[in-house]
Amino acid sequence: MDFASLYHFFFETFEGIGLLVLIGLTISVLACVIMEWKTRRTFKDRGPVEEDEDDFTFFDDED
Repeated sequence: MDFASLYHFFFETFEGIGLLVLIGLTISVLACVIMEWKTRRTFKDRGPVEEDEDDFTFFDDED
């Protein structure tokens, strides 16, 4: 596969553009989860924030 065929697939077909969007979303979500995890490790000495009972968090350490 040469560069011209890869370019055509990624930027000139619906499947390629969809794949680029999906890859971009996946990388963004992964980066956000990693940054949130590192931030919670850095500021772990902060007291708990008063939350409602129905609040949802991915990083709930109390359960």
